Amino acid sequence: MVRFVCVFMLLLCGWPCVAAPSQQLCSPDGKVKLEVTLDDTIRLSVFYGDESIVSACPVFLNIGGQTLGARPRMLKAIRGALNENIRNVVPLKQATTWHHANSLLVKFSNQYQLELRAYDNGVAWRFVLNKKGMHDISAEGMRLNLAQPCGLHISKTAGFWTSYENAYTHIQSADYGIGDEMSYLPVLMETSRGTKVLFSESDVRDYPHMFLHSTGNHSLSAVFPPSPETWEPVGDRGFQVTGERSCIARTQGNRTLPWRFLVVGDDATIVSNEMERVLGGRCELDDTSWIKPGKVSWDWWNHWTIWNVDFHVGINNRTYQYFIDFAANYGLEYILLDEGWCKDVRNPFVTRDEIDVRQLVDYGRQRGVGVFLWLTWLSVEEHFDVIKHYADMGVKGLKIDFMDHSDQWMVNYYERVAKECARHHLLVDFHGSFKPAGLEIRYPNVISYEGVRGMEQGGGCNPDNTIWLPFLRNAVGAMDFTPGSMQSAHPEDNHGTGSLPMGSGTRAYQMALYVVFESGLQMLADSPTRYMREDECTRFIASVPTTWDETRVLSAKAGSHFVVARRKGSRWFVGAITGSKPQRLNISLSFLGHDGKLTAFRDGVNANRIAVDYRRVEQNVSPTDTLTLELARDGGWCGVIE
Repeated sequence: MVRFVCVFMLLLCGWPCVAAPSQQLCSPDGKVKLEVTLDDTIRLSVFYGDESIVSACPVFLNIGGQTLGARPRMLKAIRGALNENIRNVVPLKQATTWHHANSLLVKFSNQYQLELRAYDNGVAWRFVLNKKGMHDISAEGMRLNLAQPCGLHISKTAGFWTSYENAYTHIQSADYGIGDEMSYLPVLMETSRGTKVLFSESDVRDYPHMFLHSTGNHSLSAVFPPSPETWEPVGDRGFQVTGERSCIARTQGNRTLPWRFLVVGDDATIVSNEMERVLGGRCELDDTSWIKPGKVSWDWWNHWTIWNVDFHVGINNRTYQYFIDFAANYGLEYILLDEGWCKDVRNPFVTRDEIDVRQLVDYGRQRGVGVFLWLTWLSVEEHFDVIKHYADMGVKGLKIDFMDHSDQWMVNYYERVAKECARHHLLVDFHGSFKPAGLEIRYPNVISYEGVRGMEQGGGCNPDNTIWLPFLRNAVGAMDFTPGSMQSAHPEDNHGTGSLPMGSGTRAYQMALYVVFESGLQMLADSPTRYMREDECTRFIASVPTTWDETRVLSAKAGSHFVVARRKGSRWFVGAITGSKPQRLNISLSFLGHDGKLTAFRDGVNANRIAVDYRRVEQNVSPTDTLTLELARDGGWCGVIE
């Protein structure tokens, strides 16, 4: 495996940072400051109040044999401000997002610029190129020099071929060594004062995703997968690069490069940020009225297991008609045909003898339920006309799986698929995928991404890892976690099988995930039979929207607990989850505009031992009330105020 780390960056590590002209950019509220120092290279420093977050971080670009950023000569600095409301096509937090920042554009000789922004909750920067023709970018250098020892919360990976589903590693920056495995983004850092810092990227187009590795001495350096020249399939869903260019991207010389951003603040700031969204670009679709988020009755996790019926269940039309009937009865928008409906996954046009997609689409249309189809990325790449084929049949969306790469070629594959699906009014749910990085903003038919250690991992998905997701993976965009186990268990008791799976966490925890997690497409992972046997729980899950008008973080502490309130119309939904430690939380209802009736599901008195134990409660509430939430270990709480 080749890692592009420029020798120039290594030399910079030993060069002194001498006094030089600098530019400062402050956030609108003055609390966040970004400083640009020009000496032997361009260096960035970030301050949060009087606290130094990162210090003298070198950034540069190797392109066409030149190093942009080496001994930079500034021509002009242009200051500005952004103040706009952005209407969100798929509003995961707010119907509209206030985009408020101060900006700085520094123009240099050598036909490039550095664009910077300072927000009340963080900073962002990117290179802008003004060159003609195509160019090879051999390296983008960036080193995050932590201004102090920090706690790091990262997902390690041994290579660029990854499903982005590894459990989080929690480590001190002093203990993250040069030879350790790199991490994919996002990365969460915690200073000695308790300030949280989230690092990720957005508006990644025709360019690879960034990884970080340790360079020792409390610093993290950027590394990128090389740009593939040639590749060949591995099995029916993988691919192996057989030839690499000596660059990370071959691209147009007149363009903007991806945004790099830091969100800085307390725990609530991290989970409520929309930095990836506001930096992701603008919607490129003229008509988005056909984009319908919703919930999906999913087959794969429960292994097509339904019972008390008079037909043989399995991958056949009768079973999927049953899924459609279940979805219609509970007001779910979609069902999904996951792996198995094709005879050969490399040929998506030939179904199993027991499957008739057109008949299922017609049956679903009569019941008001749309159909999604699972495909491997390779089958789509080898048969790109399959998109039009199933769109013409009336299919509503595709779940495309196993990309497992984020080099330039694969990033462009995502965009080609998104664009072609949009042309035929198909939604896309990417699995085996990298994190959101702006594509779903420009093409909002990209309704969700996996790239998370979700419930499909069975016993490998436990609440002590999941409690970090609002502060890391879900903090940068939609996340298809696939919640909803009705056979809930504590991790030590999670011994599910293919036909009778189990999900870790209490019943109230599994239900709360629908309020806590953000995704334009939310799966109901368990069996229709189990859901119907747990009717009052299922009716609550089915009532939870997937898009929201307003979101309020009520209490948040990374690694400990998360409590959120989300409004749709006049209804407020509240969700709370914790890890392996029980919590007693007092939550103010001051966000309510009027009195209301609360219907809630909480951990039962024996939920610490028996995870399926829950209690449904009702009470009248007012804005002056305070709720006391008693969360069991691996527990949760959820409710709706109407």
